[in-house]
Amino acid sequence: MSNWKDIEMNGPITPYNEPFILQRADPFVCRGADGTWYFTASYPDYDRILLRASDTLEGLRSAPERLIWTRHERGPMSRHIWAPEMHFVFGKWYIYFAASEWDDMWKLRPYVLACDGDPMTGAWHELGQMQPCEGDPQSFTDFSLDATILPWQGEYYYIWAQKASNISNLYIAKMAAPNRLGTVMVMLTTPDYDWERVDFWVNEGPACLVHDGKLYLTYSASGTGSCYCVGMLTCDLRDDLLDPRSWRKERWPVLGTDAEKGIYGPGHNSFVKDDEGRDIMVYHARTYDGIRTDDPLFDPNRHAHYLYVTYDAEGRPVFRVRRQGAATEAEK
Repeated sequence: MSNWKDIEMNGPITPYNEPFILQRADPFVCRGADGTWYFTASYPDYDRILLRASDTLEGLRSAPERLIWTRHERGPMSRHIWAPEMHFVFGKWYIYFAASEWDDMWKLRPYVLACDGDPMTGAWHELGQMQPCEGDPQSFTDFSLDATILPWQGEYYYIWAQKASNISNLYIAKMAAPNRLGTVMVMLTTPDYDWERVDFWVNEGPACLVHDGKLYLTYSASGTGSCYCVGMLTCDLRDDLLDPRSWRKERWPVLGTDAEKGIYGPGHNSFVKDDEGRDIMVYHARTYDGIRTDDPLFDPNRHAHYLYVTYDAEGRPVFRVRRQGAATEAEK
């Protein structure tokens, strides 16, 4: 891993795949109440959490990064610092991320940082591992990562990936506190289809998009090479989010490799709205096929990209890569 900076950063650039932010996988963008845009993501060394802020989305490209936190030398939170997300919940800013241990590299568990004030100037401190609710014997007892949070009707829902029998599934629970669940885990999806089982059986990286009374939950599937792709679940917001019967799963990916446009292995996205209320999908992808290391996880060239979400005649989201992520005139 120490020589990742010597790896060529870009494959062929097309009008569609110019990166938004280089070498930042698992990108997460959110906005503060004052309209400030924030960006965080996995750093290629998987050893730190960085945060950018800007008055505009495009400003995040060149915004300076604040070092929020670095890994421990040993024990919990000492390896594989992955997929940080920053959420304003319970009246404060928190960062949710996964980490493993130096002596047990796949002992991934979810952790929480809390901020005392402004994310770019305030002090951040550790709250430790995310905790299950009382009487829950399963949450976070195995490989667990990629948590996101959905605020809905005065409640916060915690959605994450966790392995069972070496298969990565998605689960949901209500939160009782910033670092504790309030209900037992409920499974939303397991890798059912062939496109979710390439290299590994994986559902991970959930992200929430609310539109016209529906909740669309995107997730990433398969290994992290060019087979990586985005699937989707749909739930009517009048239904019980904790009831698996409320959710419908798409038969095919909603976003995948597009060799003609130079987009390979798109996935692990987040959603954010611009000033006009348009939905933006921020995701990572490579600009070339294959990998340049022995393991795709250690090929640093998963760059952050973004695209504008459109909606079809039935009101369902469409994720189409256009020139450099820009909205068309019809979408403005």
